[in-house]
Amino acid sequence: MTEKQNNHLSFRALRFRRLVGREILTTQKISQSLTRKLRAISFEMTIVKLFIFFLLFFSFECTAQKVMLGIDVLQKNNFSLLSGMRVGLITNHTGANSKLQSTVDLFKQANNFKLASVFSPEHGLKGTIGSGQSFDDYTDTATGIKYFSLYGKTQKPTKEMLTGIDVLVYDIQDIGVRSYTYISTLGLAMEAAAENKIQFIVLDRPNPLGGLRIEGNVVEDDFVSFVSRYKIPYVYGLTCGELANLINSKSAIGNKVKCRLKVVKMEGWKRTMKFGDTGLIWVPTSPNVPYQETPSYLVSTGVLGELAVFGIGITYSLPFQTFAAEWIDADTLARKMNDLNLPGVLFRPISYKVLYGDWKDKILNGVQIHITDFEKVNLLELQFYFLQVHNQLYPNINPFTLATSSRMKMFDLVLGTDKIRKKFSKHFRVEDIKKFLRKDLDWFRKLSKRYYIYN
Repeated sequence: MTEKQNNHLSFRALRFRRLVGREILTTQKISQSLTRKLRAISFEMTIVKLFIFFLLFFSFECTAQKVMLGIDVLQKNNFSLLSGMRVGLITNHTGANSKLQSTVDLFKQANNFKLASVFSPEHGLKGTIGSGQSFDDYTDTATGIKYFSLYGKTQKPTKEMLTGIDVLVYDIQDIGVRSYTYISTLGLAMEAAAENKIQFIVLDRPNPLGGLRIEGNVVEDDFVSFVSRYKIPYVYGLTCGELANLINSKSAIGNKVKCRLKVVKMEGWKRTMKFGDTGLIWVPTSPNVPYQETPSYLVSTGVLGELAVFGIGITYSLPFQTFAAEWIDADTLARKMNDLNLPGVLFRPISYKVLYGDWKDKILNGVQIHITDFEKVNLLELQFYFLQVHNQLYPNINPFTLATSSRMKMFDLVLGTDKIRKKFSKHFRVEDIKKFLRKDLDWFRKLSKRYYIYN
């Protein structure tokens, strides 16, 4: 090989090495750049993960926010409010702390006061007794504790029942509806406490319908009864502690005699809360109110149910969630109800076999109610819209003539008047009774605010 050829090869080899070197350098730069970018992405992903973690954590903290019940607060303070006293406890199966420990058991175990007697409302201490059924008193021979019924022939604690009692304590979960008789028991027991100069303590609990919803007219004088004892709207928007303050202070609405009342407030409850917002566990308040949503449906169908003409689901697995009867065409009714475009509610056609009661084994057809927006729906008026549509479809079937006189009377007592039935049954139009149903709302909202103990 000549010298010229050698030089040419050396030049090409040198050129090749330079090219390779530049490629290697470029590759190294690219690699370093990618590494920096990957590190940046990794850092950003870490930040995102941390953000998501904290977001989920605080979201969980908010949704799991615990409301402390009155009994929780009393227990936290070692029951000091009852120290040295002989206590009469008004309660049932719903009387339990947020860990589901029975108030009766907590009172039995306390060592700084004595549980002397227990009083129970409709459905009994265990909540197993059906609507309208009375039950007997008894004494626990092992503990000496006396158990009294406050439903049936005796609705108010007698002087004999209260002998030796220093204080009455009330701990029952209510549903925020006037016709639900626990509040009648509350008020009558407060009267008995006043008459016998005994202190009265309410361990407060949430109103499952919240503290803002008010619906329905106020009870008229001639229609005051155990299912409408106080002159308040059908849905009254107060906790049992707030209601106790109202009926203890305002004699025109509630009691004629004032007791020495103390409310043990909840901690963490706000007026905007429904029961599902509290973080608490729902205990069925009675056999037909098994779920925290049931009170809303009870308002929607419960008055109509008093006629015992239509199936409202309490003899099936959907208590207070249906409008149904043997003669109804379910699809047509559902279409007509949905055509009303009522806010916050939809209707689904349903047919079901009755499980017990007067219509056992019969097939009822109608609609299932689905509340889609609690804030928008008017609960009490739903049953009257159903009656309006039913009359359009079946004008020859008048539910008020099908009902017995005793059921008609109960319908009026629950509504606190007979004017609604009389006005409505002329033409079966909701517009004819809307003004009456809503006439007391502004007045009562303004009045009740004076007795608010929560924001």
